[in-house]
Amino acid sequence: MSITCFIRYEIDPTKRDEFEQYARNWGKCIPSCGADLVGYFSPHEGSSTTAYGVYHVDSLAHYEAYRAKLNEHPVGKENYAFAQKERFLLREDRIFLRLASAPHAPMVKT
Repeated sequence: MSITCFIRYEIDPTKRDEFEQYARNWGKCIPSCGADLVGYFSPHEGSSTTAYGVYHVDSLAHYEAYRAKLNEHPVGKENYAFAQKERFLLREDRIFLRLASAPHAPMVKT
């Protein structure tokens, strides 16, 4: 069973467009570096400063190999530099979770 990495970002609310560009850039390289990208999520309602990135990896060892590839990927390098230059990420926290509720019951439409 894989584990899921949830990255919680605190972003500058005046730079949501920059965060969304950052998210799209990761969509171009994360899958090729070995993680199963679920997606990046920017604020819509409620908090204007909380955003998330979510992806699956097979194990923490796989995560370490994935991160090494990401650090060397041309788009990855550019994206890290973009975030440093534009300073829209105020805080970043990662947590690794495993799915505990599977198998799920089928959804019933009413």
